[in-house]
Amino acid sequence: MAVDEEHTQKPHVAMLSSPGVGHVTPLLELAKRLVVDLGFQVSFLAITTDASPAQLQLLNNNPTLPSDLHVIHLPHVDVSSNDVIAIRILQIVRQSLRSLPSVLTNLNSHKPPLKALIVDPFCIEALETADDHSIPTYLFLTTSASFLALTIYYPTLHAEVKGDYGKIKERVFLPGCMPLWVDDLLPDVLVPEVLPLCNRFPLAKGIFVNTWEELEPVPLSAFRNHPFFVNMPMPTVHPIGPLTKDKEVDVESELLTWLDKQPCDSVVYLSFGSGGTLSAEQMAELAHGLELSGKRFLWVARPPRGDGASGSFFEAGGDGALTASYLPDGFPERIRGAGLVTATWAPQVAVLSHPSVCDALRVELGDGERGARGGDGGLAALRGAEDECEGVGGDGSGGEAGGGRGGSCGEGGGGEGGEVGGGRRGREGDEEESEKDAAECGRGFGWWWVV
Repeated sequence: MAVDEEHTQKPHVAMLSSPGVGHVTPLLELAKRLVVDLGFQVSFLAITTDASPAQLQLLNNNPTLPSDLHVIHLPHVDVSSNDVIAIRILQIVRQSLRSLPSVLTNLNSHKPPLKALIVDPFCIEALETADDHSIPTYLFLTTSASFLALTIYYPTLHAEVKGDYGKIKERVFLPGCMPLWVDDLLPDVLVPEVLPLCNRFPLAKGIFVNTWEELEPVPLSAFRNHPFFVNMPMPTVHPIGPLTKDKEVDVESELLTWLDKQPCDSVVYLSFGSGGTLSAEQMAELAHGLELSGKRFLWVARPPRGDGASGSFFEAGGDGALTASYLPDGFPERIRGAGLVTATWAPQVAVLSHPSVCDALRVELGDGERGARGGDGGLAALRGAEDECEGVGGDGSGGEAGGGRGGSCGEGGGGEGGEVGGGRRGREGDEEESEKDAAECGRGFGWWWVV
């Protein structure tokens, strides 16, 4: 078979990610798996407006991208400023989607035509445009299945409280799930602006979630069995995890060189996500606590901001200011040798898999890395459903793979990913049984902790 003929017979899918390196990274990893492991062609549609330096580096001239993965940049758009990250992302996406019809038309004019469009939650409004081109749309979530349950239930919850979220006291009740504590919800989760997105979730052809049965049996069972989800036009939920970022190959870094010199299991790693920041007061408190602890540590400390915990979302990967200028006076000198502070982008997977790193505190909104654990068992989900959509869909369970960078204490090692999962039975459920579920499965949702 000629090379060109073989190329035209490969299934072709498009992927669309909202801006932010924490959004682009997991979708790009899924794209790489589809190309390398399943023989797909992928057209990766990138929204470049307000793209952070880390996002641009990830998508432009990246030697790790396979040849059948093509990045297509959507035109830059102008949007008004907004301090709420979620709302600003929505504004950027909606303006960027104006160019999507011509992009899909162009992609469909070549062989092979598109078989599916895979989007992240902020891009679900692309569903109507894809429908106009007879392209099925699949949703990909990197947060937990409990978060998906909340998202699908949110329009019902909004109607129950008539938009007054102050009526929600300590916990949120979800059908067939465990209790969600209000204090555990991200600040911008319950806002009316996300209602149009939530209303579109059931319209997708299928939903991929970066989770697996053993990690979240309760919400995954609820999607299949609880009347609330069964009786609505709910697409099949496919747990395809764990899908993690590949470890950087031959990466050299001052941080890794420093880690090589530390004893095994001696370093605490601190990072607050792709755009996470602390206030000046919080940063001073954390610095004081680290100094008093006497522990070795590696801290990704971006300059303090006064505009919220995600203040650096659109600046992730930038060089940042000199850390000494915003840390407590004399702190760098007092911790020299025992700690290392950087304002730059850290090689996350290489750090978490380094044998000298014993613990990691990493508060995330789900960027798909989840530590240095990986696995391709979930890809069986995509292989097993080719009859449904010529290569997209299915259920599966994940495997795992370790690995580490050789240092002063040998080879191997790796951080372990776990979820503080949560949820709650619906109000119609038995209160005592609900509390039992909560005790067994823990509290919270959506964040991923590496410990």
